[in-house]
Amino acid sequence: FTSTESNMSSGIAVSDDAIKAYQEVQTGKKHRYVILKISDDHTEVVVEKFGDRTETYENVREQFPAKECRYAVVDYEYTTSDGRASDKVLFVVWAPDSARIKDKMLITATKDSVKRALSGIGIEVQATDQSELEPSEFADKLK
Repeated sequence: FTSTESNMSSGIAVSDDAIKAYQEVQTGKKHRYVILKISDDHTEVVVEKFGDRTETYENVREQFPAKECRYAVVDYEYTTSDGRASDKVLFVVWAPDSARIKDKMLITATKDSVKRALSGIGIEVQATDQSELEPSEFADKLK
């Protein structure tokens, strides 16, 4: 997809840089995660920050601002119930209760189109506070 092809019902496009960053997390294993946000002018979803491969899921959780919405794509590593090391690509939709109503509406209205542009996402995690980002909250989805 290009940014013009991935327009969403909100009218906000996914930038080519965001798609490339996702591919670097998913297949290139270049980054542990990428944080995405809606640009200040509300025209596209852009890259805010990359996480180094040495960072952990806890480092990702620290990146979500208390009063602003974000998306994150995370190469999440875990151990299966039978003891094998595995990983899945998590798509996190962060829409804290303390964020502005308009921002929460935009992040929600744009979510499906972002997911379409970033094909191959394993699991979606929607969170409104830090407790919903606990691995125990999405452990069932990893099975």
